[in-house]
Amino acid sequence: MYFCSMANTILFDPPTRDQLLPLTATRPVADLRLGIMTIREKWTHQLGTTSSLTQPYLQDKFPLVVTDNNLLVNGSIIPTPGLVAALQELKDGAAIWYNGQLVALQTNESEEHRLRHLLTNPPQGQEWPEKLLHIDRPWHIFAHNGGAIAQDITLLDLDPNPEDISNSNTLIGEEIYIEAGATVEGAILNADKGPIYIGQDAEIMEGCVVRGPFAMGDHAVLKMGAKIYGPTTLGPYCKVGGEVNNAVFTGYSNKAHDGFLGNSVIGEWCNLGADTNNSNLKNNYAEVKLWSYPEQRFTRTGLQFCGLIMGDHSKCGINTMFNTGTVVGVFANIFGAGFPRNFVPDFAWGGAHKMITYQIDKALEVAERVMARRNIPLTPTDVAILRHIFNETAQYRNF
Repeated sequence: MYFCSMANTILFDPPTRDQLLPLTATRPVADLRLGIMTIREKWTHQLGTTSSLTQPYLQDKFPLVVTDNNLLVNGSIIPTPGLVAALQELKDGAAIWYNGQLVALQTNESEEHRLRHLLTNPPQGQEWPEKLLHIDRPWHIFAHNGGAIAQDITLLDLDPNPEDISNSNTLIGEEIYIEAGATVEGAILNADKGPIYIGQDAEIMEGCVVRGPFAMGDHAVLKMGAKIYGPTTLGPYCKVGGEVNNAVFTGYSNKAHDGFLGNSVIGEWCNLGADTNNSNLKNNYAEVKLWSYPEQRFTRTGLQFCGLIMGDHSKCGINTMFNTGTVVGVFANIFGAGFPRNFVPDFAWGGAHKMITYQIDKALEVAERVMARRNIPLTPTDVAILRHIFNETAQYRNF
């Protein structure tokens, strides 16, 4: 824990955090990506530096900064201009609620344990009168991604600059935004249905066809001939090819070859082997159910289209097939013929015919090699987090 004398914003994990597993196993809720930016980046852009009040095993990696004037903000809430203005005027002890969820709380408490106690027993406060978007389930990420891309472009105060793109491309529509160092050659970009954002030093290779809304982060790559239907986001350093429809890649993950991915959320450091495909629609067109970690059962989504939710560091071999509404935990390694089960636990190794435990030391060796390729070290703090997840999720691996 660090202390500073200036007022600051603390983004806390709401009680619905466990409903967002496995995506929140390795990060606070505020570090989920939606649109161009993460939720944290949206708040930081408007309120300045933020810190986290998250799960104890994650707190070292995401340190808490406290002062004697703290604004606690629900990390699942997407900021709006009106809400940001209201939070800046909150008095000590005042709170804002929305649909039964605590949105924000101003406090002069300056000790972590007292902040945690305050969040378990928050004061009553005013009900926020306007509609707010809060990310409480994994599918909310891809379902709301299109609007979030447009909102982030407004928040970043970007001006369209299609004139900065090479004339080797076919451009449709004006809402095309390209950052410094990005390259696009021989592609078709259609921004008639939504904006297209291309981050710094990103690359769209020849033959790609992109329909907005679409965003790609810094250093991301679209491989030759990729077909992208919006709303889709590629986080930083992702490499993506094949056909993608309404998916969000958090960052540092690859789907570099042909195959279909739709209505899905992929964590960090994942790799989908060549010709990996997922179903996003059941044969009988019925509502999709998805595995819920806290309820330990498949629960209703209200969706007809729902694909793959994959936690960090998970990978699958070539020709892998995922059924509609599949949840894959952290550090799963999937391969072999047939459809794996619709819920693959953390640290599972195998496929449709047999699964065993992916031993933690072997998993950490792979993670270290994978992250080194991006010049990012696997730190002792990272190792402690992954060992915690391995131990805490052993109950799910009843192979």
